[in-house]
Amino acid sequence: MKTHQGEIYAVFNKKFSSFALYEGKDGSGFLPYDVSPKFRSRDLDKKFIQSLRDWLVNFELDEGSTNFSFVRDLKESEHVNLICKIVYMCESNNETLAFAWDGTDSQPISIDTRLANEIDYAHQSGPLILPRDILCILPPVGSILRLIFDKGIEKQSFSMLNTGKWMKFVNVLCEMQVGSFQIVVTTFSKLRFTSNEDIAVQFRQRSYEERLASALGRIPFWCFPSPSPITEVDYNNEPFVTLMDVLTYSKVTAKFKCVVRVIAIYPLQAKDFRSPEGTYRVRLCLEDPTARIHALLYAEDGEQFFGGYPSNDALTRKRNKLLGVSASEKNEASTRDPPWVQCCLKSYYLNKQDVLGSRQYRIFGTRLEVEN
Repeated sequence: MKTHQGEIYAVFNKKFSSFALYEGKDGSGFLPYDVSPKFRSRDLDKKFIQSLRDWLVNFELDEGSTNFSFVRDLKESEHVNLICKIVYMCESNNETLAFAWDGTDSQPISIDTRLANEIDYAHQSGPLILPRDILCILPPVGSILRLIFDKGIEKQSFSMLNTGKWMKFVNVLCEMQVGSFQIVVTTFSKLRFTSNEDIAVQFRQRSYEERLASALGRIPFWCFPSPSPITEVDYNNEPFVTLMDVLTYSKVTAKFKCVVRVIAIYPLQAKDFRSPEGTYRVRLCLEDPTARIHALLYAEDGEQFFGGYPSNDALTRKRNKLLGVSASEKNEASTRDPPWVQCCLKSYYLNKQDVLGSRQYRIFGTRLEVEN
């Protein structure tokens, strides 16, 4: 046993050492699942293994509850400790995919792109590029973050994960990718198994269940106590849902009420919002802590949203308010922070032969209350 940088390690010496790895407290047999070439079992080993299993039943590593952050506390380029549940993982084309979640909402990201580049940003669909059948088994509330593994440790780290199990991630790096947080497991990170009985795990699970039971539980954490008043909707008595709820809803055609941010708009210029015939045709990229979708403002829905047919200057002011562009920003290149707004969505399909695959979304019953 040796110490390194204040921590204790078991060091294996190829000349003298031997080892055997057994199942932990949930194991019942005494056949090791991995051994070194020089290992020789003894009858006394069974007694030691059983004693360790009995001891592990009630053992908890005293790490201090304040040493672990929530997903909602994440900031870019910071190293953190997290307790998360692995909600999905797979291997495809020599690539490992793993997603973690703790039931809380990650912070909204200030957008640092020129409005002239909106078309590129609008085509980015966020981190959850997964089939709908996979989305349906993910939690509908709380941000789901992708896990990235440094080169050389992918297989070893991935093999430690199990879907549906909680893990403790020590000294992982928080990075930004496509406008969303992702967690990077580096060679300096540690992954620790933890049980459902862990106090910190129980607190996270209980908080999530209480949130689901609340009438306002599907509103983003970061818009409390209420979303921005710049939009009004026709369906005030309808419950709010998340964008993950929208994406996974069982019926193809339906209506929803959400609280979202408009992070991109196309076309960008207000003079192009309407066709030569005067019909509104605008695509918005909507985001909440769970997902990102594209929704159309079309024809009479656009007329209601923008308050009729205001001048191009008035439409530009409305657009800027929606996108979080300050009135003082002349070059339209500063970092912006779109407000949380409520809106109504309806889903429809384009192809009767593939109703789910051709499902689209439109904004309706929503008004942008910004002075002309």
